[in-house]
Amino acid sequence: MKRLIVLFLLIPLIVTSCAKRDEKVVDEKKLKVVTSLFPLYDFAKNIGRQKADVTLLLPPGVEPHSFEPKPGDIIRINEADIFIFTGRYMEPWVEDILKGIGSQGPLIVDSSKDITLMEGNKQIEHEHKHEYGKIDPHIWLDFSNVEKIVDNILEGFLKKDPANKELYLKNAEEYKTKINELDKGFRDSLSSCKKDLIIHGGHFAFGYLAKRYNLKYLSAYRGFSPDTEPTPMDLIELSKKLKKNDLKYVFYEELINPKVSEAISRETGAKLLMLHGAHNVTRDELNRGVTFISLMEQNLRNLKIGLECR
Repeated sequence: MKRLIVLFLLIPLIVTSCAKRDEKVVDEKKLKVVTSLFPLYDFAKNIGRQKADVTLLLPPGVEPHSFEPKPGDIIRINEADIFIFTGRYMEPWVEDILKGIGSQGPLIVDSSKDITLMEGNKQIEHEHKHEYGKIDPHIWLDFSNVEKIVDNILEGFLKKDPANKELYLKNAEEYKTKINELDKGFRDSLSSCKKDLIIHGGHFAFGYLAKRYNLKYLSAYRGFSPDTEPTPMDLIELSKKLKKNDLKYVFYEELINPKVSEAISRETGAKLLMLHGAHNVTRDELNRGVTFISLMEQNLRNLKIGLECR
């Protein structure tokens, strides 16, 4: 009888404990967010923080221009609450995936919404239709665009999880403040340089950055993708430009074999410096916790050396 009484007294405690455990599970439910490129991954993490489980679709070290999603990647996108991509010019494969996503699929965030895109040295409006290969998709390398990208991602978070609106708004504003400080650092540092020409042995990725800070920019690869190999004549012309402008450095990029920059270096005696486009990162960089801002700060240090800034 005493055992029955004790059990009877314990029942409310057990029920209460289970209820609290269930409540905790509900409270800890996070938004599942899948992003295509590293900048979007980092921006989304800063907005969502403890309320979002953000993952990067690209495997570490993979060059994004040649990336093609596997069936497992498509499943990950379909199981997410939010899928964020740069835009159809950076990830043309997204359009086919979106056709197969039903009403129960993730909220889709095109982070290039309301951003003016560049075509070569020209600018075009986002809604105009052009061939993929003519549009510069590297929008995150203009830090004024980063603010718009953050706002586009924030809009997706607010639609999917309005209960945490204030937290997401606060996080986004704090991150945009950091981006403004980064932008000011670039502007102040690059306005007092002896040189204003970037010679780059990679693909045409830094047009937005050059335009933002009134720099001239030449790349070995003619297009916006590293799939188009430069010709011997391209390398000769770049070497001539480097010598004519008395440049002491040639830049190379992450995740791409630096053989082109090395060839220009051998021809001219120029030293090598990296410019990180932040498309993606290596596994080591990911493990070290590099961020978009830390990568850009390293870029600024190298630009100050390469352009002989005061």
